[in-house]
Formats: sequence, C-alpha cells, structure tokens
Amino acid sequence: MTITASETDLLKVDADRLFGRKKLMSFGLPALVIAYLTYIFFAFDIPGLSQRFEVDNARALVADSYSYKTHIARDNRTGEISAAIEGERKGTYPDGTAPEWVTLGEAETVIDLGDGHVVTFGADNLVSYDIPGYGLITAQPSRAKGVQAVLPTEVTPEWINASKNRMAITTEAGRLTITRNRTEVFRYFTGWELFFFTLDSPYSGMSVSEVMARALGGEHAQIWQDFWTNKMWRHQEVAWAIFETILMAFLGTMGAAIVALPLAFLAAKNFSPFLVVRQVTRRFFDFFRGVDALIWTIVLARAFGPGPLTGALAILITDTGSFGKMFSEALENVDKKQIEGIQSTGAKPVQRYRFGVIPQITPILLSQILYYLESNTRSATIIGAITGGGIGLMLTQAMITQKDWEEVTYYIVLIILMVMIMDWFSGWLRRNLISGSESGR
Repeated sequence: MTITASETDLLKVDADRLFGRKKLMSFGLPALVIAYLTYIFFAFDIPGLSQRFEVDNARALVADSYSYKTHIARDNRTGEISAAIEGERKGTYPDGTAPEWVTLGEAETVIDLGDGHVVTFGADNLVSYDIPGYGLITAQPSRAKGVQAVLPTEVTPEWINASKNRMAITTEAGRLTITRNRTEVFRYFTGWELFFFTLDSPYSGMSVSEVMARALGGEHAQIWQDFWTNKMWRHQEVAWAIFETILMAFLGTMGAAIVALPLAFLAAKNFSPFLVVRQVTRRFFDFFRGVDALIWTIVLARAFGPGPLTGALAILITDTGSFGKMFSEALENVDKKQIEGIQSTGAKPVQRYRFGVIPQITPILLSQILYYLESNTRSATIIGAITGGGIGLMLTQAMITQKDWEEVTYYIVLIILMVMIMDWFSGWLRRNLISGSESGR
C-alpha cells in the first residue's frame, strides 16, 4: 500500500495538531491547578486561619479527649473544701474525703501535684503554690481588695495571668485559679475516670481481678447494674441513643424503598406509556432528592416538632427521590424476553411484574437499599443532632458544654464502631441476599 504526498501532508498536519494539543495540556493543566489553589488560598483566608490558630488551645483540646481532671476547690466565703472528678456533682467525693494526693486538715490543706509542685490552702483564704525552679507564689483573695498576689520575681511569666480580681497559674503539673470567691486546683490524669463505676458504687476503685472475683461470687447482677446506670457516662442512655440512630436510618431507608418502588413503574418508559405521567413522576423524584435531608429535617422539625421520627421522615423523603430515579432506570433495562415468556403462559399483568420483572431488578434494588442504609446510619447522627434524637443529640450536648471532650471522644468512637458494624452487616447481607436471589432465578 502506497501513501501519496497529499496523504502524507494530512498525516503531518494531524500529528502537528495532536502534538499541539498535548503541549497545551502539559502547560495548561498545571497552570489551572495552580490558579485554583491560589484562589482557595485567599478565598478561604488561609493566612488569617494560621494566625488565629493557637497551639495551646489545640493541645488542651487533644488532652481533654483522652484525659480527665480532678478539681480541688475551696469556697472562699465559707472555707468549705470539695473534691470532684471533672467538677461534676455526680463525680464529687463524699464530705471529708479526697484523693490520696490531697491531705485535708483543719488548719491547712496540702495538694501535692507531683514533681515538687505543692499547693497549700491556708488560713484566712491564704493560698500558696511552690513551683520548682521558680519559687513560692502566695495570694490572699478577699471580697474587698480582690486577689493580692506576691511573686518571687518582678517579671510575670507568660504562664501566669494575673489581674486585680483573678489569677491563673498554668504549669505542667496542673492549674491554679484564684478569684474573690473561689480557689480551685485542676490536676490532669490519663484515662476516662469513673467510666465503669461512680464514686458511690461499692466497686469503685477496685481492680479488674477484684471485680471479676465479686462477679463469680454471685454479685454479677449488681455489678452490671452499677455499670449500666453509671450517672456520669450514662451507658444505658447511650445504648438507647445508638439504637434510635440505627432505627432512624432503617425506617427512613426502608420506607423510602417501599414508596419509591411502585412510583418507579410510573417513571419508566417501558411501563408507563403516558408522557405526562412519566414527566410528573420524574420531577417529583427530582424535587425530593434535590433538597438535602438536612433541609427536610429543619422543615419537618418546624412542622411536627423534634424527635427521631422527624429524622426518619427526612431520610424517607430524600431517599424516595434517589430510589425512584435508580429503580426507574433499572426497570427500563429489564429483559423483555423474560416478561414475554411469563405472558405466554397466560399470566396477568400483576403476575408478569411479579415473576418477570421483580426477579431481574431485585439484585440492583437490594444493593442500592443496603448501600443507602449504611450511608444513612452516618447521616442519622447529624440529623439526630437537629431533630433531638439519637447519639447525635448527645454528641451535640457534650460539645456545647466545651468541657466534656472526653465524652465527645467516647461518642465519636461509638459512632465509628456503629458505622463499621453496619458496613460489615450491610456487606454480609448484600452478598447473601444477592447471591441467593441470583441462584434462585
């Protein structure tokens, strides 16, 4: 086969065009990426964000997620001293008792924070803090003169914040705050204190082996009751909230599938001959899935009030639109020969749909429904925070307090575990149901 001169010229032109396009792509695409990243850098105020970022606050937030603090407080008006985990009444030590590193006394109370850091509550509201390598700090709070502090140096370090009415000292060992009416010491410990038993439980402070021995000795019911009704960590309420979240996702997803399946027949070309009916049904699906579930949640909460059922309805409405579109597309791709074979036996329309259509689309339906069930389990957490139900509500409440970050971590861990379990269960169910439906054809 010979190539003429004109054909050779055309090939050269095509090659030059192709080379030019590749050259343009090699230079143009990186330029677009750089321009886009530059736009993001200024549009999202990345320089301002870096200036507003505070390392100390981030470090404290991370520490609060895996640690707890014990409060030793003195009421400067009455002289009463109290000790509490996280400063909560549910974690308050009985009167006259305190952790082992606190020595209570009538004249003075000594708080040993470790590594030589010692705080002393003396008479007449006097408080002192002996800091190794710095010296002794003393303060005398009073309602008339405020907080009068004496420092060992003339220059105030950055870790001491002092004013007329308040003084805060933050060290690696702990934190001391002094005001006119209250003096308080915070000491951090690693772990989630009182996670199993609160201080009023007879099993508080026992080792695992001791608790197991008590359980084998016949006290297992009481041990479970004390754990299940823990007032600080509220395991019973958390378990019910997890169940509410899963139930919200299940009702919304399955309800949407039940509503969308018959409507999908009206939107499919091969099952609905009327153009007007098809278009109206498809626009119906577009409207429902075009509005996000969070928007429907707010609308429904305004109409019906807060509650898990409102969240389930929001998921149902949004997923009805999504399922309707996917189911109608699946119906348009069914094999007509199988339907004609069922029809040749004299089957009625309902029977043709039941035995000629449903078996073909069942794997697709099950796959999509189970996928959305898994996805809605995550969405139900956020929806529950708005509608007032499920684990999302408890997570929001813990975040609003700005102090219970260990509970926030606990709830996040539970949410992740819930999603992982639902992912595994959904995959297992999908494999078994779809393989079963395919083998039964």
